[in-house]
Amino acid sequence: MTSDVPSRHFAFILAEEFSMFCVSAVIDVLRTANLVSGTGYYRWSTVSHDGEPVRASNGLTLKPAHSVDTLEPADLTFVVASMTLDFPGRQKVVNALRTLGRRGASLGALSVGSHILAQAGQLEGHRCTIHWENRAGFREAFPHIECTSNVYEIDRKRYTAAGGTTGIDLMLEIVRADFGAEITNKVANNFQYERIRSHEDRQRVGREPDLTGKSEKLRRLTELMADNLEEPLSAGVLAQSVELSVRQVERLFLKHLESTPGRYYMTLRLERARQLLRQTNIPILEVALSTGFTSHSYFAQSYRMQFGRAPSDERRKSF
Repeated sequence: MTSDVPSRHFAFILAEEFSMFCVSAVIDVLRTANLVSGTGYYRWSTVSHDGEPVRASNGLTLKPAHSVDTLEPADLTFVVASMTLDFPGRQKVVNALRTLGRRGASLGALSVGSHILAQAGQLEGHRCTIHWENRAGFREAFPHIECTSNVYEIDRKRYTAAGGTTGIDLMLEIVRADFGAEITNKVANNFQYERIRSHEDRQRVGREPDLTGKSEKLRRLTELMADNLEEPLSAGVLAQSVELSVRQVERLFLKHLESTPGRYYMTLRLERARQLLRQTNIPILEVALSTGFTSHSYFAQSYRMQFGRAPSDERRKSF
């Protein structure tokens, strides 16, 4: 642990409808690290745009200690969002993040907070992550920012976690850097956290199955499909990538997923299309093209068969 710094302060800027779970999980890692290490090394505070109580997505409210105007200096400031990007005081939060960025501050985001951090221009030239449900919309809004599907990312002074339990993994990595592996493992054990994920671990995405203990080649194939939706890979290319025949790949999918590779791939593409329709206002034809459909009519037909409604109805329902 760094010996010349008596404590480390984390600030959490809470957007309306923020995830209470995300905030509670990461703060409890800090609290437990203090307990296990016998120190008061970590401090934390909560912030809203005006210092008034903020409603979480679960309906509970939290009274923050500060407004963005009275926020005391922090070693790392996170923005936390979940259900909506259009919340009271959004521009004030964005402006505060810009100011902190100009001062060289370390900034982070939990779950959909990455979108707000990007709006503030603080992820330019940095690698980041966001919750899988919002990744498609993020990439359309900020195509020049590298947004991975990993559980968390640390890129110089930018810390992002995809939401849910991923904030625990991010905080455990911070604790490991400060205190070492022994303290970190004790903290994880306190939560009965069986495996600490690294930044290289991928999020569980959508209908992505739990392939723990199953075929490594099947896991690789599903990841390749998820990473290549705009220009789908052929059955031959997929099979060659894992050194199997097309027939062997088909048997693998039928055995573990009860689906053909083509049907599984199609479902991934259509679910990505639904995310884009719900999260963006880009033209439906562009949604089709970005998910590997070259024909608008075929896309609409496939979408209706999958979800029971036309893409245009999905757009009207979302907006």
